[in-house]
Amino acid sequence: MRARLWRGDLHYAGVTLHTAASGAVTALDTLWLTLDDGGDRGVGEVRLNIRYLHGYSEEQVLGNVQHHLARWDWEQPPEAQLAAVHALQSGLLAPTRMLLEMALLDLLARQHQQSLAQWLGATHAPCAVATNQTLFWGSETQMMDQAEGYVARGFTQLKLRTGVADFATDLRRLQALRQRFGEGITLAIDVNGQWSVAGALERLPQLTRLDLSYVEQPLAPEHDPRLPELVACGIPLMLDESLNGEAAIARLADLAADTRQAAQPEAPAYGATGGGIWAHLKLVKLGGILPALDAARRLQAAGVKLMIGQMNEGHAATAAALQLCRVVQPDFAELYGADGLTDDPVSGLIYHQGRVSVPDSPGLGVHFDAARATFLQELNHATTR
Repeated sequence: MRARLWRGDLHYAGVTLHTAASGAVTALDTLWLTLDDGGDRGVGEVRLNIRYLHGYSEEQVLGNVQHHLARWDWEQPPEAQLAAVHALQSGLLAPTRMLLEMALLDLLARQHQQSLAQWLGATHAPCAVATNQTLFWGSETQMMDQAEGYVARGFTQLKLRTGVADFATDLRRLQALRQRFGEGITLAIDVNGQWSVAGALERLPQLTRLDLSYVEQPLAPEHDPRLPELVACGIPLMLDESLNGEAAIARLADLAADTRQAAQPEAPAYGATGGGIWAHLKLVKLGGILPALDAARRLQAAGVKLMIGQMNEGHAATAAALQLCRVVQPDFAELYGADGLTDDPVSGLIYHQGRVSVPDSPGLGVHFDAARATFLQELNHATTR
């Protein structure tokens, strides 16, 4: 098998990425892994400049990728390599596992002439999935112009990034969006863990008249034990940064079970509109598609509503999350990551009328154009002995 690493900066047309967690981001520093078996090619992708999500610098992730892949046994069958990716004590960081696993899964599904969703067992897997769009921090004019553009294209699930300025500014912007679009949109906010417990208890009641779908990550992860206090405010809370591994998934599943057991018979089901704690699952936090699939099934069994999402990422990583959505059929999807990219070497996704779709073709359903990426190194078995 021929394994090669590639790198590139991806840029958006007309969108500036700015959140309370990330600050301003000018480009997506992206790494690709391609695997060629002489007939099929699999591609994996991971974004490097997301230290604000998982704590690893670009240099740490790239070093981990190069260290492990230089010692990888590329002569093993792809199925054996896939098992090795998730072996205990493998030493691979979650972003490294995501990169290698995605390329192997893409290759395996292509070898079997199935879409990745079908290869993972989906029996009814529509190729198009409804996605939200996010309104990043900027001027109020920019926010409204961006919202107008999304709604005109049929994207009516909007999420406002908050926590950069004061709450009065965030509240005013939410009110302006609701006044402009009325019930023609669903509206949510992402706080990126910027509120204190006291601030959340004060602010959540002020948001009830805006009919928000959910409030994402109101508290920093270390304050998760206080989340049940916020549920009584009546707006669903969605965890993102908190769900960074198997232990966090287990805690949320247990919390859901405890909440259901303590509820009165006439009370709404856990996770129903009106309260609850929901989950936003991302491949790069959990280490790939298969861990995310396992987490989704566990949380669904516990009655927790789900979003399958992503960072701002390119076509390959977005397609991987989309294929997972086709299997899981989550309550929400956040797949806007590749919308508007101008220089992605991977192509194939289509954004139209509020949905993102991928051809019903083998693997991820996307195509990698090596001429549009920067070659880093080859990692086949002959170079690693």
